[in-house]
Formats: sequence, structure tokens, C-alpha cells
Amino acid sequence: MITYLANIGSFFLYFISASLLTMAYVGVYTKVTPHDEWELIKKNITAAALAFSGSLLGFIIPLASLIIHAVNLMDLFLWGIVALLVQLLTFKAISHIMPCISERLANNEMAAGIWLAAASVGAGTITAACLTY
Repeated sequence: MITYLANIGSFFLYFISASLLTMAYVGVYTKVTPHDEWELIKKNITAAALAFSGSLLGFIIPLASLIIHAVNLMDLFLWGIVALLVQLLTFKAISHIMPCISERLANNEMAAGIWLAAASVGAGTITAACLTY
């Protein structure tokens, strides 16, 4: 039992760090996008909830890879910022491919929500694979 508990401090350090990075991601992403994810979700706009969930997963997948591969907490935070930037760039790219994405999400157009979610998860998965150093 002592052997298992020996790493509990590292577990909590990385768990709290990942939680803080995730909260920072949510804060930045919701400020950068032109639509208000929280308001749309409160209005039960499924397309917006799906898109936002895909974006969040697209950030968390690389974050999980970072927890596995990071050499220290600074490494986790620096590459976590890169993962955040990848998701912001993904939104920007999808905005160019699919003009008026924010309005489409607000109108609960499921195709737009699914496409943004898939692109976000895809970008996050590729980011996670690139972080295996």
C-alpha cells in the first residue's frame, strides 16, 4: 500500500495542473469565439453543445498525452498552451471553410456542430500523437 501511495503527491500535482489548464482553456476559448457557448447551451442548442464538447475533447486528448510524456510541470504547461493554440487555430480554419459557423451553431444546425466537433477532436488527436517524444 505504501508503494502505491508514494506517488499520490505527483498524481494530485498533475491532476490539479491539468484541471487548471482545462479551466484556462474553457475561459480563453469561450472569449475568443464570436458566439457565447454558455448562453447557447443554456438555451438547449445542441449543435453548440456538441461543437464545444468536441473542442474540449480536442484539448483534453493532448493534455492526457502530455501528462504521460511531460518531463515536468513546465513541460506540461508550455505544451498545454500549444494544444490550446491548436484548438483556436482549428476554430479559425473551420470558420474560413464554413462561413457564419457561429450563426449556424446558434441556429442549432447540427451539421455545423458535428463538423466543428469532429475537426476539433481530429486536431486534438493529431496534436496528442505529435507530443509523443
